[in-house]
Amino acid sequence: MHTTGQTLSCTRNPLSKVFPYLTGFRAFNVLLKILGSLPSRIGGCQFKLTPEEHKLSLHLLNIVEPFVGLAPSRRTITRQPTEILDSIAFHVDSKRDLLSLALSCQRMHDIVFPRHFHYRHIRCKVSSLSVWNHLMVHRSLARNVRRLEILDERAASTELLIPSDILNSDTDMDSTDDELGMHEKQERFLVGALGKMTSLASFTWACNHSPISIDNVWPTLLKCHTLQEVDISDNLVFSNGDTESESSSAKSRRPIVLPDVKSVAVRSTKHAYGSTKHPVLTRIGGMLSHCPNLETLDITYAQARNVPTSYPTADELLLYSRFPKLTSLALANLRCTIPDALTTFLSTHAHLTHLRLDLGSSTRLVLPSNALPHLRELHCGRELATAVLSCPTDTPRPLETLKGVRLAAPASPCAGAASSADQSFLTSLRHYGAGVRRIELAGWNEIEDVRRLAEAAPGLVWLDIGKKGTGAGASRGPPVSNAAEWALMLAGLPELTTFHGVRFFYEVSAGASAGGGTMADRSRVRKNDEVAGVLAWKCVKLRRVDHWEEGGGKVVVLVRDGERERGGEKVRWEVRRVKA
Repeated sequence: MHTTGQTLSCTRNPLSKVFPYLTGFRAFNVLLKILGSLPSRIGGCQFKLTPEEHKLSLHLLNIVEPFVGLAPSRRTITRQPTEILDSIAFHVDSKRDLLSLALSCQRMHDIVFPRHFHYRHIRCKVSSLSVWNHLMVHRSLARNVRRLEILDERAASTELLIPSDILNSDTDMDSTDDELGMHEKQERFLVGALGKMTSLASFTWACNHSPISIDNVWPTLLKCHTLQEVDISDNLVFSNGDTESESSSAKSRRPIVLPDVKSVAVRSTKHAYGSTKHPVLTRIGGMLSHCPNLETLDITYAQARNVPTSYPTADELLLYSRFPKLTSLALANLRCTIPDALTTFLSTHAHLTHLRLDLGSSTRLVLPSNALPHLRELHCGRELATAVLSCPTDTPRPLETLKGVRLAAPASPCAGAASSADQSFLTSLRHYGAGVRRIELAGWNEIEDVRRLAEAAPGLVWLDIGKKGTGAGASRGPPVSNAAEWALMLAGLPELTTFHGVRFFYEVSAGASAGGGTMADRSRVRKNDEVAGVLAWKCVKLRRVDHWEEGGGKVVVLVRDGERERGGEKVRWEVRRVKA
């Protein structure tokens, strides 16, 4: 029995997983010792195993079997039943990982592709009845959907993403004589298919040209406890619904909670369909009441074309909604009429790292001490930015990015001097310290505005001054003629690597930089070379500036070769594409 205890201790050794052949060899030796001791036993015990020895022998045979014989081991994953392989693929969410799994062998390919790969992400319209009917009938395929996007009915067919084994059209199913009955049928099929998607993680609703509202779909989404992201683009969600019946039904049953929902985005569209003259956030507040663990919240209202409307009021949302884990908040084109509503909301959400506020010019903010201690990015107007920067804290905030501030508003007292609001913002920015590394302005009027900004934040690495002027006619204009003056001003930012908002370079053809093109092109190339030299001389770390084409996804990059020429580095400029 000493041998038995020794063998059991060997099989439990963690090294057996690292050295399988060594474990198999030891198990084989122990098995030989047990069988070799049988002839030497006395009396009726000869050639008989005790129950403990019999159990140990079977265990040793299981260890030795894969290493004995000429045939390879049959205990591989591909020899498992199809149901087990399908369950393994079910727990893989990424399509990239599914592709790698499918390429491992032909058996996995035959399981992953027809049942999982094309069902992870589905993008179609409400009118795609063949898709909804297919998912209603095949529940095992509907549970494989992780991301569902419902597009607008006016979307192009090239934007659809549907599994290839689903018929694109079914005349018997789509045919109906009543248009209203057709919408009811579409809603019924959509809700039925959505109820079968028990593992849905992301839901996107962009159907803004149909009588079907998100209100009719939301009760079904509440039954999907795996939901993590919700993105809604619809005008009807900003209208005032039947709140009395909803509240009475909510009191009669237990409140439903979606614990895994981390991100919610609700936006209106520019289309007139579904818009109202008096938008409210009542429905949105009811939806958010089911998501207590929100981390990202984005509510953006866009005024519909040719429809005079007012902006919705966010007072009730700010006063009564609380999300302890909220880290990113964006409220755009909303109103706040109660002075303490915004202050109360921001004071109780100490984990905010990204904050975007566009609540109108009349909104005032007075933060208590040590508010927003983890804030990293702030996107708001000049007055709100001043209030945040001037709020005292015991430990410095990790605030690095400022966006949306407009310098020298039209109400400025004179063109050459800073307004009182500008002066307050710059003073708070200067007292805040060198923590701000990136600033993206909404606009500016004079070069003096940018100069004062550079003096207030000399540690900037990224600076985008936006467009000059205000209103619809604001533009970046042609290349500036005073590039030397701009370079001298930017020299006060020794860490600056990226500067946007001013065009320094003239437009040239593709072959002009290589010595070809017309005389005008070669002249522009020489001017661009001079501008690049001046910028590189004054701004030591500057690398990226604007391209001469706006919105083309291109930038001009200053490349330093490291060679010394007339006391400075040799600099050349290149046109490169960047991601949006």
